[in-house]
Amino acid sequence: MAEKQQAEKQQNYVPPLRQMYLEKIKPEMMQEFQYGSSMQVPRLEKVVISMGVGEAIQNKKALDSAVQELSLIAGQRAVKTKARKSIANFKVRQGYEIGAKVTLRGNRMFEFLGRLIDVALPRVKDFRGVNPNAFDGHGNFSMGVNEQIIFPEIDYDKIDQITGMNIAIVTTAETDQEAKSLLTKFGVPFSK
Repeated sequence: MAEKQQAEKQQNYVPPLRQMYLEKIKPEMMQEFQYGSSMQVPRLEKVVISMGVGEAIQNKKALDSAVQELSLIAGQRAVKTKARKSIANFKVRQGYEIGAKVTLRGNRMFEFLGRLIDVALPRVKDFRGVNPNAFDGHGNFSMGVNEQIIFPEIDYDKIDQITGMNIAIVTTAETDQEAKSLLTKFGVPFSK
């Protein structure tokens, strides 16, 4: 009986960021950009977190620890990524496992974004905001993080080495201006 109640609780759970989007951000965006329909309002589609582990060519253990750390950060199992083509200078052959990535959608995406904005980014050393020019022209935003230890899920004593990661936020916005307005309303601290 208790398991059934817990399962129902999880089904009805709405992350605070999603609640804020539905109640506050969506009406503000409707008014700001004069959309004819509420379906035109940009929304978050997915968040992709990826990690390149060049050391994985010599040390397979480095890739396994990267996958484990990425899974801890995202709350969802990360997958290993393979090299698309051979590069002789880096001693990489096509098909070598050289990275890890995880794609978040729905509630997990909103939970991760909330932790990134409220907890992780303020822990970055000498943080002055994220680059406002990192949009791709189609309303998607990409940023890099130099250290995985800014996330509270990572135990500083258990990591082998400090690695960076890329975070891509994909939105349904058609222009960078709409996407920037959406992310600003979510609380992403853009530098001036």
